Amino acid sequence: MRSNPLSTRPHPPGMMPEARTVRCGHGWPHRTLFGAVLLAAAGSVQGYTATLTPASPKAVYLQVGNGTFAGPTNCMGSGSDCYSSGGTPVNNATVNTVSVTVATAVVGNGTAQAMTTNSTQADSFWDGYGFCTVPAQLYIGGFYRTTGAATAAAQVTATVPAALTNGSGGTIKFSQISWASSGNGDTAANGFLPEIFPGGTFVNGGTQTVGSMASNTWNESCWNFSYLNTAVPGAGTYTGSVLYTMTSP
Repeated sequence: MRSNPLSTRPHPPGMMPEARTVRCGHGWPHRTLFGAVLLAAAGSVQGYTATLTPASPKAVYLQVGNGTFAGPTNCMGSGSDCYSSGGTPVNNATVNTVSVTVATAVVGNGTAQAMTTNSTQADSFWDGYGFCTVPAQLYIGGFYRTTGAATAAAQVTATVPAALTNGSGGTIKFSQISWASSGNGDTAANGFLPEIFPGGTFVNGGTQTVGSMASNTWNESCWNFSYLNTAVPGAGTYTGSVLYTMTSP
């Protein structure tokens, strides 16, 4: 079990007839901005949140799926370190996916189909805690650190295409994909709910907000994706990519 939700631990400076397959790729952009840029620090804590000590330089970090941290303690047990132990995020170009193959007999019957991810990120880079359950859940988390006083929240958005496509002219609206949010140990009783990155449904093309982070906080959630299965597209493999971006004020 993790400590209280608002930790005071200081951090060191520094989809279809005939089996149809639906895949949604998740880009892993992270921006580290120095000079001017996450969740508004409200009176109540939401999701798993840890406070950070302001330090220079100002920085933001966003991880969707697999990530990489470097540092001296190897707290993750696989050559990666934890942020709370002095670890530093390293750019990871992996683009993880969530996917599902819908059996012919149930195509379009309105029964949502659980999607799974190829991400192997189960543990939190904050402290090595086993936070997500893979392959059922996709990890999303990160931090927003300023050099001093609190600022407005940094916003996390998803840029979504209008539809998934199969390369032969077939399409499935992106709104056929939704997600729920949770995390191992997250309960209302311990103050870890509601989630910082709440559940939702993709828009059919455009940019939507999927979460925000207060300044000087670390935040994370685990997403379970589902294909809603209310459409009857032609057979094939449908793919599309969503780009997640965090922007600070």
